[in-house]
Amino acid sequence: MDRRSLLGGAALGAVALAAPAVAQETRTLKLVGGFPRGFPGVGQGAERLAARITEMSGGALDVQYFGAGELVPGTGVNDAVSTGAADMGHTAPYYAAGKIPATMYFTALPYGLSAAELSGWIYFGGGQELWDETYAPFNLKPFVCGNSMAQAGGWFKKPINSLDDMQGLKMRIAGLGGAIMQKIGVSTVNLPPPEIFPALQSGVVDAAEFVGPWIDVALGLAKVAPHYYMPAPHEPGPMLECIVNMDVWNSLSPVHQSIIRNACLAQSEDSIAAFAYNNAIVFDQLVQAGAQPAAFPDDVVAAMGAAAVEVIEAYPNGDPMSEKIHADYIAYVKKCAATGRLLEGRMYMDRATVWGV
Repeated sequence: MDRRSLLGGAALGAVALAAPAVAQETRTLKLVGGFPRGFPGVGQGAERLAARITEMSGGALDVQYFGAGELVPGTGVNDAVSTGAADMGHTAPYYAAGKIPATMYFTALPYGLSAAELSGWIYFGGGQELWDETYAPFNLKPFVCGNSMAQAGGWFKKPINSLDDMQGLKMRIAGLGGAIMQKIGVSTVNLPPPEIFPALQSGVVDAAEFVGPWIDVALGLAKVAPHYYMPAPHEPGPMLECIVNMDVWNSLSPVHQSIIRNACLAQSEDSIAAFAYNNAIVFDQLVQAGAQPAAFPDDVVAAMGAAAVEVIEAYPNGDPMSEKIHADYIAYVKKCAATGRLLEGRMYMDRATVWGV
C-alpha cells in the first residue's frame, strides 16, 4: 500500500469516527409573541428572532414562533413563559406591569431614557442584574430584544391649540401615559392594537396613540384622525424583551445560551434600525400627502411634565423591587438629560436648521 492510499484510508476513518461526535439532536422551543404575526416592527421582530436563533444554532434549536392570539393572547406572554406553557416570549415588559410593577423601568418611564440610554443602563449600569432579580421569582430570564424608539403623542380628531382642548377628551393611551393624561383632564382607556382603529373611527375615543409613524399608519389611524402630535410624554424609548423560561434556560448548554443571548443582541440592533428607517420614510410620506404633524402646545407640554413628575414619584411606593430600582434609574436619567440637551438634542435641532426641515 502506498503512502497516499494509507493517508486516504486514515482520512476516511477519521471522518467516519467524527460523524457521530458532531451529530446534534434538534430541540424545539415555542416562542410566543405579544403582537400579531407580521405586525410591522414588533411582530416581524419576534419572527426574525425565532429564525435567527434557529439559524445561529445550525437548527439544533428549532424555535417555532406563534404570534399574539395563535397560542396565547398578546398580553399573556409573561404568564405563558413563566408557567412553562411556552419556552420563550417576545413582548413589551410593561405588558406584565399589573403583576410585576417594576417592568415599567425596563420598558419606558415618562420623560425617561431613550433607546440607547436604556440599553446603556441595562448593559453597563447594573440594569441587567436588577432585571434578573425582578424576574427571578417568576421563573424568567430576560434579555433586551429591540426598541421602538421615541414614540408619537397620538392622533386627534380635532386640533389641540391649548390645554383647554384636552379637557374631557377620550383617548387610547398605554403605560403611565394614561395616568399623566388623566391628571390633565383626559379620560383614558388602553386598547389592544386590533381595537384601536375601530374605536377611533366609531368615536369610542377621540384620540389614540400607539407607537409612531410606521406602525400608526399601518393601523390606519391617519385615515380617521388628521391631527398628529409628537412626541409622546410617556415613552421616549420603550424597550422590547425576549424572556426565557428559567428551567428551559438552565437546561441549555453554555453554547446554546450564548446563541440566544447574542441573537437577542442582534435582533435589538435590527429592531432599532427598522424603526429608525421606516419611521423616517413614512413620516415623509405623511408630510408629502399634506399632513402637518406638530408638537403639543407649550401649555400642554408643561402640564404633562408636571403631571409626569407626580406620577413617577408616586409609582414605586409599595412595591419593594420598584423602590429598589427607582433612585438608581432616576439618577441616570438626570445624567442623560444633562448630556442629551447639549449633545444629541442640540444636534437634532441644528441638523434640522441646516437642512431646512
